[in-house]
Amino acid sequence: MAPSPPPIPKIFDRALVNRRLDRALAGAEGRPGADFLLRRAAEELADRLALVKRRFTLAADLATPGPHAAEILAASGQVDRVVRLAPTLPSLGAGGFAGAVGDIERLPLGEGRFDLAVSLLALQTANDLPGALIQMRRALAPDGLLVVALLGGDTLTELRQSLTLAESEVLGGASPRVAPFVDVRALGSLAQRAGLALPVVDLDRATVRYSDMFALMGDLRAVGAANALADRSRRPLRREVLARAAAAYAERFADPDGRLRATFDVVWLNAWAPHESQPKPLKPGSATVRLADALKPRR
Repeated sequence: MAPSPPPIPKIFDRALVNRRLDRALAGAEGRPGADFLLRRAAEELADRLALVKRRFTLAADLATPGPHAAEILAASGQVDRVVRLAPTLPSLGAGGFAGAVGDIERLPLGEGRFDLAVSLLALQTANDLPGALIQMRRALAPDGLLVVALLGGDTLTELRQSLTLAESEVLGGASPRVAPFVDVRALGSLAQRAGLALPVVDLDRATVRYSDMFALMGDLRAVGAANALADRSRRPLRREVLARAAAAYAERFADPDGRLRATFDVVWLNAWAPHESQPKPLKPGSATVRLADALKPRR
């Protein structure tokens, strides 16, 4: 009998992620415009689709926390029909698109059904990112296109460093406050492991400026992106820790005008479901020119 696979580590509290998303969609924080990253990603999605000279019969928006991606697909003129898989019922109701509520880690989709699938700013809280990519690949028809954007790289590095420093100084130790984010090179490897073909990974960095650390934290709460780590401390941050973190942030990451920088790295993956028509690497030993000759300078 083959050994059972190891259990998937629970990095994120997915139920908490969804509750916070519902609260954000209800406008509980009263911060219009806090979804600027999602709107920026949707605009980038439109640009990327425009470069693909193809028409798609059926497209899926997979767990984007709002109608932003579905609206871009519908307006592109390249998609006949759009279906949304929303993470929660309130998020499905936004935009009026057909679809269902489902978990990004357990996609309720038929195999080979879609010729285009997109997901914006959802996968950064997946506990099983490789498994989610495998399910997305299975949902694609042969030669179907997958476009994914998720937070990664050095996202919120300034906030992470400031909170860690403050807790270490005030409390003598730090608890996890900012989620780990996927690396650009790692995402490309994960795409290949998931069986996706021709993966292309790149990074779009946005540096946003705030009056203080609390304005940044307010925007994060307003889009449901506050700390949802499974191992997070359940105790609220003490005032002296927050005060020291705000001071450290201002000391280390302020521009000359006094405003504070916040880094957001959106990592993009474009990949395809395998198909026999796609370019394939040459077999080892099939080259007709020696590498040494190819590297010689031309005269």
